[in-house]
Amino acid sequence: MFRILDNARFAPSGGNRQGWRVVVVNDPEERRALRDLYVSGWREYLAQSSAGLVPWAPVTDEDAERAALEQAHAAPSEPGSFAGHLDEVPVLLVVLADLRALAAVDRDFDRYTMAGGASIYPFLWSILLAARAESLGGVITTVAIRREPEVKALLGVPDHLILAGVIVLGRPVAQPRRLRRRPVEEFATVDRFDGAAFGPA
Repeated sequence: MFRILDNARFAPSGGNRQGWRVVVVNDPEERRALRDLYVSGWREYLAQSSAGLVPWAPVTDEDAERAALEQAHAAPSEPGSFAGHLDEVPVLLVVLADLRALAAVDRDFDRYTMAGGASIYPFLWSILLAARAESLGGVITTVAIRREPEVKALLGVPDHLILAGVIVLGRPVAQPRRLRRRPVEEFATVDRFDGAAFGPA
């Protein structure tokens, strides 16, 4: 694991401030507590997905979302193999972002803020790439952020740090295959948002 983090630390970040911290969670009790916090958010995620919603989308049908969340708490679903066994994964990392180090240029906009993450998420992705080079598979999940105060209390995290995500790593049971994605022409245009589709030369 040290070698993976040693490689991932070269990820780009605004001003090269490297505003990330990683907690490698090994303690079985902490792992179980983190799993239990995660499961509550996962149930909310599943309930929204089942209602045909993108979970916690900044633009959404708020009434439908509220109803789905109420249902998740009234009749909790089974957490499933991933969430229910989060404490059993070989490697469990909690990645934190230092708010003092993020150039969130959209901080004062009257909309959802996003820019600060550009200095953090390349590091998380670099962890996955470094893990892949070690023949490991992994995933980034942000569901634990739903219970951020409790996660921070569990791990003794100071106020100026926030939860950016949880990374789980292990040996894949099968080699990943190429995923299906929309073709470039469906999301790229020339000169304007409503311009011609950008295609191969």
